[in-house]
Amino acid sequence: MTLRTLDSLGSLEGKRVIVRCDLNVPLRDGVITDDGRVRASLPTLNALINAGARVVVCSHLGRPDGAPDPRYSLEPVAQRLAELLGKPVAFARDTVGESARDAVASLEDGEVVVLENLRFNPGETSKDDEARGAFAAQLAELGDALVSDGFGVVHRKQASVYDLAQLLPSAAGLLIATELDVLDRLTENPERPYAVVLGGSKVSDKLGVISHLLPRVDRILVGGGMLFTFLKAQGHDVAASLLEEDQLDTVRGYIAEAAERGVELVLPTDVVVAEKFAADAAHEVARADALEDTTFGASGIGLDIGPETAAAFAEVIRGSKTVFWNGPMGVFEFPAFAAGTKAVAEALTKVDGLGVVGGGDSAAAVRQLGFSDDAFGHISTGGGASLEFLEGKKLPGLTVLGWE
Repeated sequence: MTLRTLDSLGSLEGKRVIVRCDLNVPLRDGVITDDGRVRASLPTLNALINAGARVVVCSHLGRPDGAPDPRYSLEPVAQRLAELLGKPVAFARDTVGESARDAVASLEDGEVVVLENLRFNPGETSKDDEARGAFAAQLAELGDALVSDGFGVVHRKQASVYDLAQLLPSAAGLLIATELDVLDRLTENPERPYAVVLGGSKVSDKLGVISHLLPRVDRILVGGGMLFTFLKAQGHDVAASLLEEDQLDTVRGYIAEAAERGVELVLPTDVVVAEKFAADAAHEVARADALEDTTFGASGIGLDIGPETAAAFAEVIRGSKTVFWNGPMGVFEFPAFAAGTKAVAEALTKVDGLGVVGGGDSAAAVRQLGFSDDAFGHISTGGGASLEFLEGKKLPGLTVLGWE
């Protein structure tokens, strides 16, 4: 079976089309700090508007625990969407209640409404099939078709992602189709040399993707908090840096498998070590095999890859034809510990081939550091979904749309 796309739905003029987007944007005091996911939804929404559909946008935002919470209202998102679309966007103050029904009933062809946060209803994320199905049935009453376009949630078996797609004629939007095309290129006959850059805090978050990609890549570069588990697995002291003791044997296995397969495992040779976890912490550069040999001794905390490592990583990235990057190299939120992440991002913009920023914190980092989205080959909107796809897992939000 192949993915059902917009064309499979036929003419949508005058039809009520529910669009499951991923508009889970970061907010600070009610203000969107990164509208990347809103922008990513525009191609599909504009296509539906131009087709004369009556567009009903739904999404989650944060984790409101199944009850209304004004901190997680989608109203600021609806306002931003109106600005980006250049046309009015109505906002319903509930998901399947009176406000939603009235707003949808008032739509004319080519008009748009945003429903309130799906997760204000406990049925959206319920583990109980019946409860989830009941909420999906209420959502289905608001539409004639479903376009699933929230790639960041396709790994979740949730009412609006999975159950609703079985109740209405359903298809993938343009964003999901694009994401799958890129991810397919990363797993099926990628252009070589192929490098994967992994960071973030925990090795355990990346075990599946390391295992699945080891037979497919030429180099794996390891930074972020997870690097210290690799260093410890090699017998080095890591001072007070983040460490997953329970993953040491697994990491040793990956190091051995990489050597056996001829995959180059590129680990840091130097690390920026800080006195404490703080933006203004005193810090210095240490050799990766001697992290305790700093002013801070055994209490030092590694918070970024060092300049020598950053330069080496950048050289490998620039020399590759395919690069997938997931996870920052350090605590990029603190300027003093953002240099490694910035060096990786800068190198990725120079790739003569396909350079992919794997969503999540990596996407947030490149935008915070001043890079534009079009500087990269692709910025994924789904960190967890991207990783699970690259692990070879079946994602319920895709299988329900015909993807095998």
